[in-house]
Amino acid sequence: MQCSHVKLCLHLLLFHLLVSAGPDETEKVVLEVITDSSPCSTTCGLGIKTQTLCLLKDSQKALEEKVERTGGTKGVSQTKVSEECRVRKVNCLELWQCGLQTVTVTTGQRVELDCLGEVMEAMGRFSWRVSWRYARGIISSDDSLFERWNAPLLDRMVLDPVKEESAGTYRCDVQDTNFRQVKRIYWGIRVLPVGVVNLDYESALDQWKQDEIQQKQLQTGSHTVLLYTVGISLSLAIVCTGLFSLYRKLKRRGSNK
Repeated sequence: MQCSHVKLCLHLLLFHLLVSAGPDETEKVVLEVITDSSPCSTTCGLGIKTQTLCLLKDSQKALEEKVERTGGTKGVSQTKVSEECRVRKVNCLELWQCGLQTVTVTTGQRVELDCLGEVMEAMGRFSWRVSWRYARGIISSDDSLFERWNAPLLDRMVLDPVKEESAGTYRCDVQDTNFRQVKRIYWGIRVLPVGVVNLDYESALDQWKQDEIQQKQLQTGSHTVLLYTVGISLSLAIVCTGLFSLYRKLKRRGSNK
C-alpha cells in the first residue's frame, strides 16, 4: 500500500489492525506511520521511491481513539510519532504510458532501444514480460498500425547496422508477473542516406560559421571592388573634364590669333 498523506495512511493502517487483531493482541501491537516520501524515480514506467516510517508514541492510545471515533470523520488527531524511524524503498508507478520519442540517424549507424531501463533491469530481467510491435515506414502511435516484432534480446532492440527499410515506429510493452501493464513506449526512427544531412550538431555549427565568414568576406570584397570602380570612374571623369577644358582654352587662343 502506498500513501501520499500521513493521516490517510494512519487511518487505513489503524483500521486494518482493528479488523485483523483480536482483543488480547491490541495491547501488543506496534504501529508505524509514513512521515515522508520521496518522488518516484521515473516519470513513466515502474520506479522506486524512498519512504520514512516512524513508530507512534502511544499505539494503544491511538487504537482506543480510533475505536471511539469510528462513527465520526475526525480520525486520530492527537497521535504523535516518536524518533524511532526507519527508511525503506518501495516500487512506484506514476504513469505507464511513456509517449513517443523520435530519433534521426543515417544508414550504417548502430541504434539501441532500451525498454526496461535501469530500475526495472536492477529488479531482474525475468521479472517482466516484454513484447515488441512495429509500424513500418511511419511515425505514429496508432496501435492499429502495429504488427508483432521479434526481438531476440527481449528487453532491448538493436539495429546494427540500421538500414533505410528499418525506418518506422517501434513499440515496447512491459507487464509484471501479474500481467499488469507497467510501461508502454514508442520510438519513431527516421533513417537518412549518408551524406544527405549532417547530424553532428557541433560539426554542422562549425561549418555554418565558416560559411557565414566566407559570405561576409565575399560581401566585403564586393564592396571594395565597387568602391575601387567608383573611384576610378570619378578620377577618369575629372581627368576628362580637365582635358576638355584645356582643349577649349587652347582653341579660343588659336581663334583670337
